Parts: sequence; structure tokens; C-alpha cells
Amino acid sequence: MSPVWPSPAVPVRSVWAYNFNAESDSLRSAARRARYVAVNVHYPGVVHHAGGQDHNTLTAEQRYALVKANVDGLTPLQVGVALYGNDDGYLGAWEFNLRDFRPRADPHDEKSLAYLARRGLNVGALRDHGVRADMLCATLFESGLISPRRGPPRSWITYAGAYHVAYLVKIVTRGAALPEDVAGFDDAVRRYLGNQVYDVAWMAGDCPAMPLGLERIAAHLGFHLPLWSPQLAAAAGVRALQVFMHLKYGEFGGNVQMYRGLLEGLH
Repeated sequence: MSPVWPSPAVPVRSVWAYNFNAESDSLRSAARRARYVAVNVHYPGVVHHAGGQDHNTLTAEQRYALVKANVDGLTPLQVGVALYGNDDGYLGAWEFNLRDFRPRADPHDEKSLAYLARRGLNVGALRDHGVRADMLCATLFESGLISPRRGPPRSWITYAGAYHVAYLVKIVTRGAALPEDVAGFDDAVRRYLGNQVYDVAWMAGDCPAMPLGLERIAAHLGFHLPLWSPQLAAAAGVRALQVFMHLKYGEFGGNVQMYRGLLEGLH
């Protein structure tokens, strides 16, 4: 079933400690019908850089080494998950607010935290009222979204996704260090997410009429803002999913296999 455009405004369900069990049940129920899953992770910036070297001149292994150094050393703040079913359309979006980050002790980039604060992220509230990343890990496994052999085939969607997918791998491996090289990372992605992982940034880059940036693309295509939390991780997941569905069926005739496994910022 191909989607109908424009899609309706998708509600975002903000998940904290007080409603974690109820919202986890809701996610598990919706996951049974999901065939597309979008993920976006908010994290406290990057602290390891390429030393002034143009990122585009780095090899894939050099780019991955930077991703690994940052993801291994930093703590995710918020995870957004948006679901789409072939028969049901948009199933909703969940925004998991994580409590593990310690702003006074953990490495971070102050400008990145300030940017997220301007978009509405309250780091203090995360620490006081959020959920542990290992609780989210358990929910994702119980839902069947992780470890694709347990359920029907699904596609995972992201935008400029090297860090988003890398943090997701860190979460579902309970904080373990990322694999040592790109091949090991690609194996881990296939193990936990399957072999249908797509980055909307790669796809949009082959569409000359598309502007740069996920929010600009979504606005250009006329998509409604997500409801209740329009500027944080789940909203970005919703937008990535909306744009992916439009590009897959509206620009590429349903065939996007050439983009499978390619993550912007890594491959």
C-alpha cells in the first residue's frame, strides 16, 4: 500500500518515568503492525573532531572512528521512534526521555545543549523524571522491533543517520562500545535492525528539487507538524518517515534498494 499525501498530523507521545509502562505497552501493541520504523536520537553534541580536516576528505574508516569515539564517550538524551503500518498508515510516535546524562560530570558540547534547550529540551527534567536507557532497550526488544528475526520484515528510516543509528546500537547493546570498524558496525546494524535501513538524506540528495535539511524538505512537501512535541527527537522521526514514504513512492516508484544500508556521515 502506498501512502496518501499529505499525511495527517502525527501525535507525539512523550515518555517519562511516570508513564513509561503504559506507553511501552502502547508501543509494543503498535509495533506488531509496523512495517516502517523511523528513529532519531538527540545527544549532547560531539567532542571528538577531525582536527580541522574536511570531513568529506576522510575515508569511511576515519569517519567511523570519529562516530565511534563520540558515541562510545557520550550519553544519549532522547530517542524518538515513529511507526507506519502498510494497512494502518501512521501508528504514532514515541519520545523516550532518558535520564542517564549527568550535565556536570559527563562530556558534552555546550553549544549543542543550548541549541536543544532552545528547541524545548529540558536537561534537568531528563535527569529528574526520565527513564534509564536500559529500560528502553528492554522495551525495544520486547516489542520485536529489535532483532528482526522475531517478527515480520521491517524497514528502518533515519535522516543523516550515522549518529542516530550508532546511538541506537549502543542502547540495544546496553552501553557496549561500538564495533572496531565499519564492517563490524554494519554487521551489528544488520543483526539488530535487519538489512532494510535507509537514510532519507541520501535519497533526497538525488532529488534536485529538494531543499537541504529535514525540516525544510518536510515543509516543502507540505507535511503537517507533529502534534504536542514538534521540535524534538520524535518529531524528527516522524518527518523522516513522511519524507521517506513520499520519496519512495513519489520519486523512486517504490524501488529504493540502491540506498539500502547507506548512512549519511559514514558511508
